[in-house]
Amino acid sequence: MQLICSPSGSVDFRHPGQGIRDIRKAGFEAVSLDLFQCASPWSLETLGKQKKETEDPWAARLFQDPADLKKQVSALLFQCQSNTLQIPVARAPYLPRDTRRTDLNTFLEQLTAYSIRLCGEIGCSSLVVPPLFSGIEKGLQWQENHAYYLRLAGIARECHVTILLENQCMNYNGHFLRGICSDAEEAARWVDCLNKDAGEERFGFCMDTGVCTLCGQDMHTFAGILGQRVKAIRLRDCDGYQENALLPFTCAEQGQNRTDWLNLIRGLREIEFDGGLILDFADTAAAFSPLLRPRLLSLAYAVAEYVKWQIEIENLLKKYATIALFGAGNMCRNYMKCYGETYPPLFTCDNNSALWGTIFCGLEVKPPEALKELPEDCGVFICNVYYREIEKQLRELGIQNIEYFNDEYMPSFHFDRIKRNDTLK
Repeated sequence: MQLICSPSGSVDFRHPGQGIRDIRKAGFEAVSLDLFQCASPWSLETLGKQKKETEDPWAARLFQDPADLKKQVSALLFQCQSNTLQIPVARAPYLPRDTRRTDLNTFLEQLTAYSIRLCGEIGCSSLVVPPLFSGIEKGLQWQENHAYYLRLAGIARECHVTILLENQCMNYNGHFLRGICSDAEEAARWVDCLNKDAGEERFGFCMDTGVCTLCGQDMHTFAGILGQRVKAIRLRDCDGYQENALLPFTCAEQGQNRTDWLNLIRGLREIEFDGGLILDFADTAAAFSPLLRPRLLSLAYAVAEYVKWQIEIENLLKKYATIALFGAGNMCRNYMKCYGETYPPLFTCDNNSALWGTIFCGLEVKPPEALKELPEDCGVFICNVYYREIEKQLRELGIQNIEYFNDEYMPSFHFDRIKRNDTLK
């Protein structure tokens, strides 16, 4: 899985040097090319209708020559190359969700076609291309977009670019409703039919968690239906009412997340997602002082790593020929409930000497010293929230293969907690 940082909100495309260096220093090795920053939804919406004295020079020039898109991102591309940042995915320009323009679909197609060619030039393998919707009658969305995407498929084939569709919502008088491809079954049909008619796997899907939240959808089910068609995730927090792009886990009310991270992670584990994880926190980044953004970016990278770790937690279990656990409590019990049959541990151990020699959830509880007798290819999974303290203890014992286990996002839970005076059998 590749961790990708969206530069929106953190990087000024006109002077990208400092922002790009901050992203690289935070730990990211890849960024997305957000072409909509150059041809913004607002500039497209007002194209040709602005008064001369307030006209956006870029928008006016763009209307004459979409090839100027490359000039707008040349400084960013140079900085990415200088800082060894990969660009595996780009996002094409798009119209506002509440657009009133019905005359820009042809121009938008020209912009998208040039975006594909630009991706081909710089070695960017995927481009997120939202469907056309403005001025298209209800019931004709598939017919119009089928032809649109297939026209783009030929260009994408020449440039070795995969086109990613994306789930959409629509803005109806300030209320967000489900739009094109917001239904997982519909999205799957679109991708499959386009690939069939293109004669190759030229299309995939980018799942936008913000849209899923706005549309009130179960992301576990959504991901499960799309399965391997999902090549990228646009990971962003959202309050469910406005279209936010916030750092994950920062949008909360009374201590509860507004985004259903549990079902997202469950769904991505189920489909064994291994694509691009695009962290989009443009609104959070823009709200922070430039003086604080380096620390924000470091936090963002830690968040991205955490989500990746949660999604891939079963891959860690598969990594070792045998495993042992450290901890004989609630987390160990959740492990045994969810993974004990598929990945049975040799035993568990605990610092509480009163537990040594007892049986807990079918496992013998041993003292930590027993871990020294494990084979070299055995992984020791810490099932206790005191991760760092226990890791230090294990390293002092000479244990090398140390992993953290976490039960925050399990397939199922025990809702009754073990108490200190419970009989541990």
